[in-house]
Amino acid sequence: MKVDAKRFQVRLARDEGEIRAAQRLRYTVFVEEMGASASAEEHALRLERDRFDPFFDHLLLIDLLHPGEDGINVVGVYRLLRGSVAQAGPGFYGQSEYDLEPLTRLGRETVELGRSCVHPDYRGGVAMHLLWSGLGEYVLSHGIEVLFGVASFPGTDLDAVAQPLSHLYHSHLAPPALRVRTLADHYVEMNRMPASQIDARQAMRQMPPLIKAYLRLGGVVGEGAFIDHDFNTIDVCLLMDTAAMTERYKDMYTRTTGKGIA
Repeated sequence: MKVDAKRFQVRLARDEGEIRAAQRLRYTVFVEEMGASASAEEHALRLERDRFDPFFDHLLLIDLLHPGEDGINVVGVYRLLRGSVAQAGPGFYGQSEYDLEPLTRLGRETVELGRSCVHPDYRGGVAMHLLWSGLGEYVLSHGIEVLFGVASFPGTDLDAVAQPLSHLYHSHLAPPALRVRTLADHYVEMNRMPASQIDARQAMRQMPPLIKAYLRLGGVVGEGAFIDHDFNTIDVCLLMDTAAMTERYKDMYTRTTGKGIA
């Protein structure tokens, strides 16, 4: 659909009801659309949630013209966990898949990104761009230096994504200081074919849009993939150093919103 940017608001969730609206969108996308597993209670409530939600900031894209069943129509979400919050409380969500020690010893403020999704009716327009603008302002306002999080290929067939996984390994592997690694018990080799056999253009065409967007902003990947059977995905850990991207975020932010998030 064609999306009119003026009908949208991007801001952080302010209360439990708004977080539930985000969880309801996550259920629509991750459980109903992508086939992620959910408990009987989650199915009954039509909410996708976990124990980390209370610690995350929830960035919302809201359609102001249609109120929705929660009184707020959340059509895009991102959840954000700053390193200082994680270390004082629950740790990072991604620690169940990756050894994040390279990040925790950096001495720099980090933010873990997760559960990013847009309602199917709002894809293909400015929706994701607006979410990224809000994310950029969040990064700037909190002094974030490193962003990271799991990004996924749909399905669990490694042969189907051998070329893009190998391209990520050969061309976009993180420098040693940022190179997190899949936990040994779950490690899946990304280097599945020689660099000489990779068609880079075809590999990029096979990349999910979110991974391509991260790469265009200078994103890199950790070592090793992870097969998430609960979410029916093959995961990679993407990382971005804001030193190389802050001006891009500023430009994108001022072009689209012109005001902060709260």
